[in-house]
Amino acid sequence: MSRLRVTPAHGQGRDRLYVSLRDGTTVAWYDKDTGRVSVLSGAGREEVLSALAPYLTGEVTVGPPRVPTPADLDRLSLHPDDDLAPNRPGEALHAELDAVRAAGSDGSSGFSGSDGFSGSSGSSSSHGSLPRRRWRRWRQDPRQDPRQAELLAQETIGDRLDRLEDAGWRVLHSIPLPGAARIDHLAIGPAGVLAVRTLPAWKRRVGVADPLVRVGRAAPVPHLRWARRAAERASRALAADVRPVLAVVEPARLDALPMPPDVRILRDAEIPALASLGGVLKPADIESLYATARDRHSWLRV
Repeated sequence: MSRLRVTPAHGQGRDRLYVSLRDGTTVAWYDKDTGRVSVLSGAGREEVLSALAPYLTGEVTVGPPRVPTPADLDRLSLHPDDDLAPNRPGEALHAELDAVRAAGSDGSSGFSGSDGFSGSSGSSSSHGSLPRRRWRRWRQDPRQDPRQAELLAQETIGDRLDRLEDAGWRVLHSIPLPGAARIDHLAIGPAGVLAVRTLPAWKRRVGVADPLVRVGRAAPVPHLRWARRAAERASRALAADVRPVLAVVEPARLDALPMPPDVRILRDAEIPALASLGGVLKPADIESLYATARDRHSWLRV
């Protein structure tokens, strides 16, 4: 029995057949209109063609996903409301915490203003490291909204990723997906496309038992499954190979043995090392994918 399955999908003017593994991971798709089979990592060319054989008609082209040409990009004219490039790290959390502060300005909501975790600063105040005084205050005050620690974690990772721009990377933050889901960060650079999920640890032990991740004494959560799902949806939106990344912020200890083969797990301090990696995307490809990714409409049907 083949380990691949074929499912149809219609939308955005496209008629496609998606090829996926049994766990739902997309490894290829067939555009009926263009007669093109785009193959990602995770399955071989012959295996994909064998699965698609009953559905292929006429002449087909097989290869990696097509990257938009400069002519394609010239046709892109984004309305400010559709441009995701201005999004701050944790943009959605900023909005949620601003609403909490507005509704409970007397302090009953547990949201701290200038002396605590600011949800409306618009910039990363930690520059990759959470000030110990603010972290201790959050741990000691049960009224503090846990989203504040999540926001600081996203700002920390966002700041690290933004610093990769000098090495040829392009980064987007807080990408909204259909439903309530979001991609915390999307990094497009010489080493490929990364869908980054942020995990705040703040000096607690992190244990990974795929797909579950435990932080401190909290109950295990399927962060790796969610990271894979985000990368798969990004792959569909961009017609490109996207690798999932779990970025752990300041863990006291990180136990991940065996390391998941398909999800890259990084400490926040390891993100700058991405600047030395390459060999996957050329500068023109990076800009083309970034132009597609920053358009809100690219994410409406994934």
